[in-house]
Amino acid sequence: MKEETKIIRIIGRLASVMSVLMYVSYIPQIISNLHGNYGDPIQPLVAGVNCTIWVIYGYFKADRDWPIIMANIPGVFLGFYTFYTALH
Repeated sequence: MKEETKIIRIIGRLASVMSVLMYVSYIPQIISNLHGNYGDPIQPLVAGVNCTIWVIYGYFKADRDWPIIMANIPGVFLGFYTFYTALH
């Protein structure tokens, strides 16, 4: 049982890191958008909304879920900023 807890903890950390990397990957699209090569705004908008909901969920749980909050905060800002820069 203890080994399972360790594995789950590792998977949770890996998932948090991958979540942050997923949203940081919007930076090249933001740069392209700012240079006039606009990408589709729908996916980053949906990602921004999704991340906002996850942050609210993690914050208002009885025991705040900081890994969920911290993994999704970059998606809130980068998702909405990518959406904004994709509008033309």
